Amino acid sequence: MTCSKFDISMIADDSSRLQSKGDRAIVTVLGIDQIGIVAKVASVLADCGVNILDISQTLFDEFFAMNMLVSLSKCKVEVSLLKSKLDEVAEEMGLRILLQREDVFRFMHRV
Repeated sequence: MTCSKFDISMIADDSSRLQSKGDRAIVTVLGIDQIGIVAKVASVLADCGVNILDISQTLFDEFFAMNMLVSLSKCKVEVSLLKSKLDEVAEEMGLRILLQREDVFRFMHRV
């Protein structure tokens, strides 16, 4: 059995590929743990052209919490429609899903 090696030269050190902070958002998901939460949320984001930059999830007993940092730079729909699609998943699965643009989040949480 052979293991292919990862070619690090494929990673470009191109600053143009870095996301500007203005096109990012934070997605927060809260609710009772169940199969498919990550898959459904990620599917909605992917279908809308939203890229997941970072993801963190945890369980507190039966309670599920997830935060995602996402890029809206290639989003194919208006943010209001994206929120609506996430609201549909929230309703279907009994969750609370929040989408906040990063710049608004930073402004609201200044210390």
